[in-house]
Amino acid sequence: MPLLYAGIDEAGYGPLLGPLCVGCAMFVLPEVREPALADVRPPCLWRALAPAVCRTTTDRRHRIAIEDSKKLKGAKDAVGHPLRHLERGVSAFASACPGAPNAWESDAALLAALGASPTPPPIGDAWHSASLPLPVGNDAPALRIAASMLRTTLTKGNMSCLELRVRAIDAREFNAQAAQISNKATINFMAAMRHVERVRVAAVEHGIDAWIALDRQGGRTSYREPLQTSFPEARIRIIDESDALSRYRLEFPAIGGGATPAHGITISFELGGEGRNLPIALASMAAKFTRELHMRRMNAFFAHHVAELKPTAGYVQDGRRWMEQVGPAARTLGIPDEALVRTR
Repeated sequence: MPLLYAGIDEAGYGPLLGPLCVGCAMFVLPEVREPALADVRPPCLWRALAPAVCRTTTDRRHRIAIEDSKKLKGAKDAVGHPLRHLERGVSAFASACPGAPNAWESDAALLAALGASPTPPPIGDAWHSASLPLPVGNDAPALRIAASMLRTTLTKGNMSCLELRVRAIDAREFNAQAAQISNKATINFMAAMRHVERVRVAAVEHGIDAWIALDRQGGRTSYREPLQTSFPEARIRIIDESDALSRYRLEFPAIGGGATPAHGITISFELGGEGRNLPIALASMAAKFTRELHMRRMNAFFAHHVAELKPTAGYVQDGRRWMEQVGPAARTLGIPDEALVRTR
C-alpha cells in the first residue's frame, strides 16, 4: 500500500537571538511494503528522485541539492549567496506541494506556505510585518525551472510532496515555554511531536500508514516515555533501542464509533538520520531557511534605527554584540529584551 514518509529536524537550537525552527517534510510514496517491521525502511528518495535531486552543490546536471542544512549554507565570502542552495531546495519542494505557485515573490508568501509566518503585531513585534522580496540568492526563472524539474520527477514516480511545514518559535514564545518547562530539549521535542500529530492525521485522512524519521533528540536512546506522554492513547511497541537507532510502533485505537479507524505509525530516531532520510534533510533545510528569513527581517528592521549596524546570525557571542548596539533603540521603540533574547 502507499506510505506517508515524513522527516522532522530543527534549526536554531543554540542561538541567543531569533526563532527555534522545527521543520517537517511529508511525502506520499506508492506501493511500499509494510513499514512496521524492524528490518524494513522506506526507499531512498535521493535514488527515487535522482533525475531532479542530488546531495552535492557542484552537480554538473544542475540538479537540486538536498542535504543537511549545515552542509549547504555557504560562507559569507564564498562565490554566490550563502543561502542560494537552501533557497533553491526549499523553494522547489514548497512549490511542489498541492496548490502552491511555482515562484515566491516575497518572504511573506513563502513563510505563509510553510506555516511559519511570524505572529503579527500587536501580539508580535514590529519587524514581523516587514515583508522582504524573494529570491535572495537565485534568479527567479532558474527557481521556476528547478521547481518544474522536481514536479515532473515526482509525477513520473507517482510520488507527491504532500507538505513542507516549519514551526517557528520566536523568543517571546520560547521564553514563555521555558518558564514552564525544565529544559529547551523538551521545547524542541514538543514542537517535533506537533509535527508527528499532523503527519498522523494526514495518514488517517489518506487511509495509509506513516513512517516518521527524526534525528536523535538530545542524545538520548530511549523515547518510549516521552512518546507515551505525547500520545497517551497509543499502544507503543519498541522495535529497536540501540546506540544508532531508536524505533517504535504506535498503534492508535478507533474512535468515534469507527469514524476514525484504528491505525498505526512508525517513528524512528536515528543518529545521523539526515544522511539516510531525504525528508529529514529537507526538513532541516526548510527550518534553516525559515530561520534565516526571520533573522533577515529582524536585521533589516533594526538597521533602520541603528546607524552602521552589522547584521547578526544570532549566535551567542555575536548576539551579545548586536544587543549592545540595538538595546537603546529597542528600549526607545518599547521592545523589551525578552522579545529578542532567549532565556536559555
